[in-house]
Amino acid sequence: MTLLTTPLDALHRELGARMVPFAGYDMPVQYPTGILREHLHTRAAAGLFDVSHMGQVIVEGPGSAEMLESLVPVDIAGLGLNRQTYALFTNERGGVLDDLIITRWAGDKFFLVVNAGCKQQDFAHLEAHLSGQRLTVLHQQALLALQGPAAREVMRGLCPAAAGLVFMQGCAATIDGVDVYVTCSGYTGEDGFEISVPAARAEALARRLLAITPVRPIGLGARDSLRLEAGLCLYGHELAPDIDPVQAGLTWSISRARRADGVRPGGFPGADVIFQRMAAGTPLRRVGLAVEGKRPVREGQAVLDGQGRQVGTICSACFGATVGGPIAMAYVERALGEPGTALAVDVRGTHVPVAVTPMPFIPQRYHRG
Repeated sequence: MTLLTTPLDALHRELGARMVPFAGYDMPVQYPTGILREHLHTRAAAGLFDVSHMGQVIVEGPGSAEMLESLVPVDIAGLGLNRQTYALFTNERGGVLDDLIITRWAGDKFFLVVNAGCKQQDFAHLEAHLSGQRLTVLHQQALLALQGPAAREVMRGLCPAAAGLVFMQGCAATIDGVDVYVTCSGYTGEDGFEISVPAARAEALARRLLAITPVRPIGLGARDSLRLEAGLCLYGHELAPDIDPVQAGLTWSISRARRADGVRPGGFPGADVIFQRMAAGTPLRRVGLAVEGKRPVREGQAVLDGQGRQVGTICSACFGATVGGPIAMAYVERALGEPGTALAVDVRGTHVPVAVTPMPFIPQRYHRG
């Protein structure tokens, strides 16, 4: 299979990136400094991520909010101008088809960013539910993420208008004469920004950012370990068509207005199933696991109780560089999901002790104003 490339492909190679297949794209997993240092640099300063493989699309026209509300359990009608919301495409069984970010650009115009591995099915899902609205896929847009505690100061020198944004807010702006859309968002748990920029100008913007002292290029490896420390779900790991938002610990993403007792209850796929699970609970729940010692655990390994009975499965795992040891997320039996519960992971026949721990593993540092 021929892999797709992002507009920054040549730059990644120039910077010495190790490229790997990811969601149909040739992407940088790390640069010469390595994942550990990239992770710690993002926590301490500012990292630049190429996330141009993500899908960017506009939905606009009369009834766009209502159409989107028929697909996600979110109060789209109440979303303010240039405000964002996290959302889930659900299915009739209450499972998750994808998670995404929705931003209101104008009254009936919405900007959506969806996961790379799901974007074709997401676009088809949206198109199948259009009823007079227009869907435009932004094939010629790249997406850069600037993340870390120094990101705001960098943005202040580059684009003062965007530097004043708070978490989950966006604005149209100009950087070096190029029209962009900037949001205060990201997937590392840090303050930061995502910049939608014309593909033809993406490399110039990336070089401009990398020329600023606190900014370094960061690959997919550190992006994954950063999001795991921040307790954030990744589609295909913590989210899937057979995993519902309640089980995933994402009931906060179901807007009050769309709940069973809300002003616009239900109306999205699987609503009744999800409401029932909100009331009664689910057999499994997503938890964080702190691993004793330094031996890593891996996705797919069995989680065991004190009697050696399998009570769950690891869905993501990594070395938490900020935490200073191996960490994981898993789905375990609900009764065993309380913080402090002692469990074990079967690592090739060895039972590695773990303990259920609150998430996020490190404090999130989003700028909320």
